[in-house]
Amino acid sequence: MRTRLRGINTVRKTLSDGSTATYYYHRATGRRIQGEPATPAFLLSYAEAEKLSRERLNGTFNGLIRAYTLSPEFAKRASSTQKEYRRMLTKAEAAFGDMPIAALEDPRVRQDFLSWRAKVARDSGEREADNRLTVISAMLSWAIENGRIFRNNVSGFKRLHKSNRSDMIWLPEHVAAFMKVAPIEMQRALILALHTGQRQGDLLRLTWPNYDGQFVTLKQGKGGRQVSIPCTAALRGMLDNMDRSSVVILSTKTGLSYKSDYFKARWADASKAAGIEGLHFHDLRGTAVTMLAEAGCTHMEIASITGHSLKSVATILDRYLARTRTLATGAMTKFENAKSTEFANRLQTEDRPAPRANKKV
Repeated sequence: MRTRLRGINTVRKTLSDGSTATYYYHRATGRRIQGEPATPAFLLSYAEAEKLSRERLNGTFNGLIRAYTLSPEFAKRASSTQKEYRRMLTKAEAAFGDMPIAALEDPRVRQDFLSWRAKVARDSGEREADNRLTVISAMLSWAIENGRIFRNNVSGFKRLHKSNRSDMIWLPEHVAAFMKVAPIEMQRALILALHTGQRQGDLLRLTWPNYDGQFVTLKQGKGGRQVSIPCTAALRGMLDNMDRSSVVILSTKTGLSYKSDYFKARWADASKAAGIEGLHFHDLRGTAVTMLAEAGCTHMEIASITGHSLKSVATILDRYLARTRTLATGAMTKFENAKSTEFANRLQTEDRPAPRANKKV
């Protein structure tokens, strides 16, 4: 049985006699690993390099990163989230890798992290800078829970980037423009997203057993929540008439499952062709929430479909609904009707003869 080892660099060199030799190095320490892969000598040499790496990292910021990314809590995060967290923590290693864990307990370290964030903001933008600090804060919170440190001196920082996507919902004209020019694969993705309110990653993983003719049932990658979504007539109509030669519901023209980056590129191409700017695939999730609310669904009913928490549903509706034409029109209609009724009642009261006083005999 072959064991998959992480953190190994493979280097091939041409020797003086023209032959080729392959060497293996432990990435973290730069130490050469002796022997051939899967042999006892190779495994022993790798284990020694790993031990040396742990000793070097023990008690440092880098060591904390390693412990966090190998933890059961980290493993429970969605794979896309894990990938993004690792990317941002790798960026932080260059600045804080050798910092002793004890220094994290000093309140003055907050200034070090904020100064680093300011530099990142200048080089890569405020949103990226905020996100990197958010990931570090999440790691430090994990470290507190696991007894490695006693305080998180990054927690509660004020974000530089202020995102306001309150108007970023797909209106009927956006949907019509997209459906007019987008490839059929992208059209199906839009319908599925709009009628389920699910994330891109979850939709790309959907297989035909997730659909039973009435419901789309799935376990969300983020949070692991199980949701069962009753299909609208439009969604059933699309799914029932699709070819099922592919395992996944959303597939490429050749029947393969989409890689995330490839799907994003195809979606961007279709949006550009439709003349849609500033709207993303993720905005369909918020749009679905507003559609459900406009249909009269309660917060709890919406949460049961989209998988949001009740707090998240309330936040989304607070951001989006006040700007939607349907509810605004409905609200004004109710207001006008109420005022008309009040006015009519008042007129009726004013026109009614006053009651006659009883005369004393």
